[in-house]
Amino acid sequence: MPEAKKESLAEQVIDPRDLVAYQPGSIVSRMLAYTKSGTITIFAFDEGEGLSEHTAPYDAVLQVIDGEALVTIAGKEYSVTAGNLIIMPATIPHAVHAVTRFKMMLTMIHA
Repeated sequence: MPEAKKESLAEQVIDPRDLVAYQPGSIVSRMLAYTKSGTITIFAFDEGEGLSEHTAPYDAVLQVIDGEALVTIAGKEYSVTAGNLIIMPATIPHAVHAVTRFKMMLTMIHA
């Protein structure tokens, strides 16, 4: 079976809110970039959905592009809304919970 061709978004003006659609009771994601230096992924969370506490080996920048969420880092909660960003340090436990329908761009910085 031939390998699927990857879609290129290079040299396009993109509204990241349009790249993933909300789905009831779900979290939807779409990876935009994957390199040895890092990744960029867009997520859409339905209201009430979330990612349970976990750690990652790399720093991550969470940028809210729609809605509102609670981000917990090392047990401290931060309310974030469209236009906000927060840095989640490597190896520190963190979680994300959608207060409303919520979209984010997550940039993982591989060191």
